[in-house]
Amino acid sequence: MRIDTNKLAAYYADAPADVSLADLDLARMPSHVSIIMDGNGRWAEARGLDRSRGHVAGVDALREAVTTSVRLGLDAFSVYAFSTENWRRPQREVDLLMHLFATTLVKELPLFHQENVRLRFLGDLTALPERTRKVFQQGLDETADHTGMTFALAVNYGARAEIVRAARMIAEEVAAGRLAPADVDEELVGDRLYTAGLPDPDLLIRTSGELRLSNYLLWQLAYTEFYVTDTLWPDFDRWDYLRAVVAFQRRSRRFGGVSGA
Repeated sequence: MRIDTNKLAAYYADAPADVSLADLDLARMPSHVSIIMDGNGRWAEARGLDRSRGHVAGVDALREAVTTSVRLGLDAFSVYAFSTENWRRPQREVDLLMHLFATTLVKELPLFHQENVRLRFLGDLTALPERTRKVFQQGLDETADHTGMTFALAVNYGARAEIVRAARMIAEEVAAGRLAPADVDEELVGDRLYTAGLPDPDLLIRTSGELRLSNYLLWQLAYTEFYVTDTLWPDFDRWDYLRAVVAFQRRSRRFGGVSGA
C-alpha cells in the first residue's frame, strides 16, 4: 500500500524521547503485521477491576492498532482475538467476548469505510453465537469491495486445527481423483489455510511478555520476525507499534540463506 506521509507525520507528532518517526525506513516496511493481544485480564486485575474491564479497554487498543496499521501502509494486519482453547474460560467471560465482538464490529464499520479497510476472519465461525455470526457477515459484506488494507481477526482459531482442516481437504481431493499425491506442495497447502491469499506475516508482536505462540499461525510464521513487549495489550499504543516496526527493520532477514550472498 502507498503511505500517505502527511497523515503519517501528523499521526506521529509529539514523539516520546526514545523513538521517532525519523527512525522509520519507509522503504523497508513490513507487508503484514500480526499481533497476539495478551494481558487484558492482568491489566484489569492490576487496577482492582473485573477482568471484563480489561477486554473493554483492549478494544480501544485494537482500534488504534488498526489505524496505525493503515497509516504505516500495511497490506495486511491480523490479530489473535479468540482461540479454540479460549472456550475453557469462565462462561461469563466468553459471553462478554462474544458480545464485544458483535457490538465492536458494528461501531467500527465507519472506521473501516473511512480507511478503505477490508475485513476478513480466520477460524471456524460456525461455533459462534448466531448474533455474532450475523454481525461478522455484515462486516464482510459491507467491506467486500474495499481495496485498502486487509484486517483479519482470528476468532475460534487454532493453528493445529487449521492444518488438520487443510490436510483433510487435500485428502478428500486426492480420494476423489481431483489431485494426485505428487501435486501436494507448500503452495497447495497454503491455498487451503484460512489465510489463503494473504502474505505471511513479516512481523509478529506479542504483548504482556509471554514467550509462546499459543497455537497461532504455526504454518505462516515459519520465517516471521518476533517482537515481544512487556506492555499489556490495553496499554499498547501507536508508539509501541512504532518501536516494534523499527526493531523489525534493524534485523537481517536471511530466510535460511547467508547475508549478502
